[in-house]
Amino acid sequence: MKLTHYTHGLGCACKIQPAKLEAVLKKLTPIVNENVLVGTETADDAAVYLLREDLALVQTLDFFTPIVDDPYQFGAVAAANALSDIYAMGAEPLFALNIVGFPEEALPMEVLEQILKGAQDKAAEAGIPVLGGHTIEDPEPKFGMVVSGSVHPQKIIKNTGALPADQLVLTKPLGTGILSTAIKRGMVDDQLRDRVTQQMAQLNKTAAEVMQKYKVNACTDVTGFGLIGHLKEMTSSSECDAMIEYQKIPFLPEVKNLATAGVIPGGSYNNLDFVSNFVDFGTLPRTDQLLLCDAQTSGGLLIALPAKEAQNLVNDLHEAGINEAHIIGEMTSKGEGMIQIK
Repeated sequence: MKLTHYTHGLGCACKIQPAKLEAVLKKLTPIVNENVLVGTETADDAAVYLLREDLALVQTLDFFTPIVDDPYQFGAVAAANALSDIYAMGAEPLFALNIVGFPEEALPMEVLEQILKGAQDKAAEAGIPVLGGHTIEDPEPKFGMVVSGSVHPQKIIKNTGALPADQLVLTKPLGTGILSTAIKRGMVDDQLRDRVTQQMAQLNKTAAEVMQKYKVNACTDVTGFGLIGHLKEMTSSSECDAMIEYQKIPFLPEVKNLATAGVIPGGSYNNLDFVSNFVDFGTLPRTDQLLLCDAQTSGGLLIALPAKEAQNLVNDLHEAGINEAHIIGEMTSKGEGMIQIK
């Protein structure tokens, strides 16, 4: 029984096209409330609401269709993905609620049990309880979580605030969208399948804990809009241009070969179209452009911090077991959020 055969899209690649979503959200009147510290204005990872002078509530919602075939692993990956938004904000998760869409006539309830078990175990790894949720019957399986966390109002890390000369650190390699598509098509061996599943289920908890020892100016996690899409959110909200060195970006094994063979999810094409007016790809071939826009599920953190501290952060990440963290570029100057690829 393969869960990915019950859905048209995989994981975060099934997001609504960013351009269409942006057009809809622009038509909604923003809610003005003095206690809202982070709202929708900068497309940040989570909402932040001031409770008292020394405490703010951080809350996020994330769900998607199966990214892997194994129900237990699907639950674990979805939970790790939802928790990632809390970690990217520099917050501490408190508890979670489940969101479930399930085809109860097409799949046995034991499958749902395993999905919930995988999510519960991943939440336990994060040190939080799952306190219920909501389910509906749905022809396509879907699972995710609302995660609530807390942070001191003076310690919020946003996707805005990056400064010229900041260096950019990425904590996980790219390619989960392409590899997940290849797995669905039966083009990946068991060893690589397990490798990409393990990465997607890996919490960003340790990376976030190491990050908080440094003066981080901005952070986001890399998910469905791809590296360039989420970097574009950071550069635009920070009013700062950026430069990325393609050769320094880590990729999962076989990703480039699969992309060359045309194994690319539709969400990655949508992402490239969305960022095309903000990015100077230079002479980079289109396949490599798509690699930078690959729709990730439960990707790593993208961290902007002063250049003098960036290598020390990478060293500490490596020492903590985040072995594929790399400096991939820098913020260059104040501007309109343009991105140059070298």
